Amino acid sequence: MTVAAVGSSTSTQQSSTSTSQSASLNYDSFLKLLTAQMQYQDPTNPMDATQFVAQLASFSNVEQAIKTNSKLDALLISQALTQVDGLIGKYVTSMDGKISGQVKEVHIYSNGTVVALDSGKELLLDAGVKISATPPAGSGDTGGESGDTET
Repeated sequence: MTVAAVGSSTSTQQSSTSTSQSASLNYDSFLKLLTAQMQYQDPTNPMDATQFVAQLASFSNVEQAIKTNSKLDALLISQALTQVDGLIGKYVTSMDGKISGQVKEVHIYSNGTVVALDSGKELLLDAGVKISATPPAGSGDTGGESGDTET
């Protein structure tokens, strides 16, 4: 009897915080299931020790993969915070030129980074966004509010 499907596919798709909690819950569930399996096994056909060790090893591999993924997520978030720190005070312009201004705040979300501009607008940092240390040429002012007149 194999127990390979216990939590292996569902726990890898959860967030890093709940993933470690669900991994420990799944590990406890696995041990309970394994104990019940050994307790109620057929005495004339007992469980093979190699199957027991293989099941335990495969579950241990899944648990380690979950921990590795959560640590990788934390590392990526840390790297993103380090990179966007230098954006505050810089000037950004969208690819189409409709939104521009000076960066006042940076918000990091799971699907991307959004900068809040001094004009009150927000811009998703994506391909084609221009970042510079000086106000965009042709803005007509030095206040960084060129995004107020266009929508």
